[in-house]
Amino acid sequence: MLKLNLVLSLAVSLATSSSFAQTLTLRDAVEQGLANYGNIKAKEYYLQSSLQTNEQVKRDFWPNLNIVAQQDFGTVNGQNGPLYGFGGLGVASSGVALPEQNWNAAFGALYLANVNWDIYTFGRKKERIELAKSDVKRRQADLAQERFQHKVKIAAAYLNLLASKRLEKNQQMNLNRALVFLNIAATKVKNGLLPGVDSTLASAEVSRAKISLNQASENVKEQNNKLTVLMGIATKDLQIDTALVEKTPVQRTPLSNNLIENNPLLQFYQSNIDLGDQQIKLSTKEYLPTVSAFGVFQTRGSGFKSDYITDLQAYSTNYWQGVRPSRQNYLLGLGINWNLTSIARINKKISAQRLTNDALREEYQTAEAQLTAQLDAADVKIQLALKSDLEAPRQVSAAQQAYHQKMTMYKNGLATLVDVTQTLYTLNRAETDREIVHINLWQSLLLKAAAAGDFDIFNNEL
Repeated sequence: MLKLNLVLSLAVSLATSSSFAQTLTLRDAVEQGLANYGNIKAKEYYLQSSLQTNEQVKRDFWPNLNIVAQQDFGTVNGQNGPLYGFGGLGVASSGVALPEQNWNAAFGALYLANVNWDIYTFGRKKERIELAKSDVKRRQADLAQERFQHKVKIAAAYLNLLASKRLEKNQQMNLNRALVFLNIAATKVKNGLLPGVDSTLASAEVSRAKISLNQASENVKEQNNKLTVLMGIATKDLQIDTALVEKTPVQRTPLSNNLIENNPLLQFYQSNIDLGDQQIKLSTKEYLPTVSAFGVFQTRGSGFKSDYITDLQAYSTNYWQGVRPSRQNYLLGLGINWNLTSIARINKKISAQRLTNDALREEYQTAEAQLTAQLDAADVKIQLALKSDLEAPRQVSAAQQAYHQKMTMYKNGLATLVDVTQTLYTLNRAETDREIVHINLWQSLLLKAAAAGDFDIFNNEL
């Protein structure tokens, strides 16, 4: 039973460790980044807010329906003379214009329902709704370009981490060769076959290899943390897929203007231009008046009786008699409102928006030119990277042969320490070039995908 428990515990431990060490593919990294990254979530919230604003603009053109009920207690002394209720501070007391003040007071009430509807705005309603729709499209384009750029950033960070891990592996191999070289030199020095300086120089070479390995490991950690930030996850050491170093992309997408036009970044710039154009359309409608329909129905109650004008005792302080509705009125009408002085203000508003739109078009053209140049450069980089990728293995093979030859000659006393050290440097440089050149091929393809605005150019080669 004890052995069985130990076996089960070991199995659980292995299963747990394997689950934590699960290999992270580039596609998985992109999916996690799109789901977790804060900037993308923020733009998704902005889009939802814009959608709600769009609905709110549509409801702004619903009729206004106000219901009012008020109950009061006060006097009704009237006075002949003009009165303007400035700021709503005047008291609307309707009563008899008496020769002197009195303090007779009773309850009163007012109940009313008011409807006010701008039935015709000469196109402003439609243009405001279209403006809100344009803002939604701009938010959608902003989210799309943010998601696209984030895909590119994650892919670039993943490639950088892969390259740094491969370089770390090369430095470890270089350290292992230096240790072998040190053991051979130390043995020969101990047996009196070589001077002691050879052992000292070999030790220095080992130290240099260790320093290079430490620097490579530091770079791995830095690139690892950059990738975790872009993925929106807690910092941890990632186990990434190294299969890319065994693959060579074969994608051959020709240069196409359609690719540039569909770039999410350019579409975002275009959405800003469209929004500005829609703002101008709305502003031109603000020259025109507004036709409104309105209606009011009200009922009133008062503690003052109809003969109060001749009998100042004809009132009651009874609450119910004062607030009970006893008179009704209604009112229907049409009105037109046209602020003529707004024309001068709107002219400048339109001029400012047109200048803003001109600036947006210049930004669009600049971005388009940059992307076109980037796409053209990416095609050249891919071709050159393919050629370099073919040469890199030959360089490594030649460097390995030279290293093994010099090591064999050194073991037999036919070569010096300097000769072996030189071939060690050459082999390490060749292995480093091989990794860099191969990753550069993938990075060139990613550059092309970024310029074309089509991540599938890169993704389909994984």
